[in-house]
Amino acid sequence: MSCSQLRHGRPNIARYIFLDPGARDFFVDRDAAAIATAALLRAESGREPRDRALRELVGELCTLSPEFRGLWAAHNVLIRHDGIKPLRHPEVGHLELTFQSLDPALSGRSVHNLITYTAEPGTASEDRIGLLASWAATPSRAAEPARRSPQPGPL
Repeated sequence: MSCSQLRHGRPNIARYIFLDPGARDFFVDRDAAAIATAALLRAESGREPRDRALRELVGELCTLSPEFRGLWAAHNVLIRHDGIKPLRHPEVGHLELTFQSLDPALSGRSVHNLITYTAEPGTASEDRIGLLASWAATPSRAAEPARRSPQPGPL
């Protein structure tokens, strides 16, 4: 869990992008991800102006991130439902994932946004996602201590 998640509550991709230095390594084009995220938040705030949690998130990001504050002030709006997200995973390397955003309407208004990420069949990204899934399914890997280099024996 990143420091931004521990300090600010539930995990949130906007907090990760703007408040966690690790995001610069994780996103292949972190600046593009930041611009798109601010524009998506701007669009959502227009759709749901009474959403208190969203207003609090925007306020928090404006307070803690000068970069977000500047992007928010630009008033760019983005609504995006699909695309390709290039990522750099610390253990398996480059991933290129296709995403699809679904906006299920409940009681006539949208309250949740579901985004699915998939790797195209037959690609290196599919192999790498499979490797990550196998590690997640292996309980001993999570419990295994970090491997150390062999210590030199007595002379």
